[in-house]
Amino acid sequence: MSRAFVKESDDGVETLPDRPISPHPNLVTPEGLALIDATIERLRNERSAALGANDKGSLARIDRDLRYWLARRSRAQVVHAPSDPAVVSFGCTVALARDNGHRQTYRIVGEDEADPARGTLSYASPVARALMGKQVGDTVPMGSSGAEILSIKCS
Repeated sequence: MSRAFVKESDDGVETLPDRPISPHPNLVTPEGLALIDATIERLRNERSAALGANDKGSLARIDRDLRYWLARRSRAQVVHAPSDPAVVSFGCTVALARDNGHRQTYRIVGEDEADPARGTLSYASPVARALMGKQVGDTVPMGSSGAEILSIKCS
């Protein structure tokens, strides 16, 4: 591993550079907040184990990740999905039909929850921003074509 971006303190413990934090508000679903809390708990357990094993490399990585997740937790704003899914908003699941007939379903969530392969999009993503505020029957641009909103479900 290159040592160019690793700083050692006086006690010989490495300090890794902080993970970048998004400039967007940290909007999260209730499930997203639970994921952050679980990640913090897991990292604290890993930190204890790394301290016990005197594993300085793991400790540096864990401390960096813990700083990131504690910062994300301190800025988390829980947003509950609306009870009236008249328009696409944070927390809603949207079913789309693309111009080529392909159907897709996405849930709009916080940045740390997003995983497009699993059908979740960050509210800050271009696709989610295009969908926000739209209604069933509206068409939104997606790439070089468009997609019609078939349904909106909020839970």
